Amino acid sequence: MKQIILALSLSLSPALAHAQAGPLVVAADGSGQFRTLQAAIDAAPSQSAGPVIIRLKRGIYHEKVVVPATKPHLVLRGDGAASTVITYADHVGAGGISTPTSYSVLVRANDFTAENVTFENAAGYTAGQAVALHVEADRAAFRHCRLVGNQDVLFLALGGTRQYFQDCYIEGTTDFIFGASTALFDHCLIKSKKNSFVTAASTPAGQAYGFVFQACKLTAYTTLAKKVYLGRPWRPNAKVGYLRCQLGGHIVPAGWDNWKNPANEKTAYYAEYRSTGPGADPAARVPWAHQLTPEEAKHYTLKEILGDWKVKK
Repeated sequence: MKQIILALSLSLSPALAHAQAGPLVVAADGSGQFRTLQAAIDAAPSQSAGPVIIRLKRGIYHEKVVVPATKPHLVLRGDGAASTVITYADHVGAGGISTPTSYSVLVRANDFTAENVTFENAAGYTAGQAVALHVEADRAAFRHCRLVGNQDVLFLALGGTRQYFQDCYIEGTTDFIFGASTALFDHCLIKSKKNSFVTAASTPAGQAYGFVFQACKLTAYTTLAKKVYLGRPWRPNAKVGYLRCQLGGHIVPAGWDNWKNPANEKTAYYAEYRSTGPGADPAARVPWAHQLTPEEAKHYTLKEILGDWKVKK
């Protein structure tokens, strides 16, 4: 029996053997086991029932990364978001790239976690749609991360999936938080870079929640972003809520836009509760938006928004 166990251990690749013993370490300077994040993801065990930790050492990683559905429970830990950057520069119109394929990082595996990492699309201010982070996974959590780019930075693509963002920084230009999922943004800083729209939700009909921002701060590069809307509906049943958020003066009094389709006003559900700051103007909001009552706001809890997913705060 000992000979069989020894033979099996010797047959494992060095990377996989280490994955079983401790974190996979990625370092762009060659001081880790891998020079690229994708190589570490590829080496991680498939269908893991427990956490598989990947430590991403400080550095800039110029790569287009995919976390496949076969690699659940990956935990990506950076050495600090400001100094640990995953970046690429694909954008719509470049070599057949579309919005869904313009990502720098695509996450398809459930139960994914990222901490202290920057996800960047560096295509540039005038490049058009250029996704930094594209998530198709359920129960994906991001803590102390930076998501930076311009148009369409964060694509939360699939209805019926859930994501949680805690103490994250997200910046962009047009519709830079968009998609169909249920996502909770907890104490995040949201920065607009031009006159445009923060969200473009495509929430499916019948889904209880879309994007929910709790205790977030919305700010802007004020020389370029002086007239910004909280959201517009990419699909008719878009749902977005801002609860106890601090809104800068760049938020327009109307608050919301119908994407040039008055019919969307009957189906989209846009809500606020106790907004503060110079951009908080309940009386001036579009008449089809909602100011939540205290009783209605009580339903915006972790449990009700995220269901049976017991996210760690």
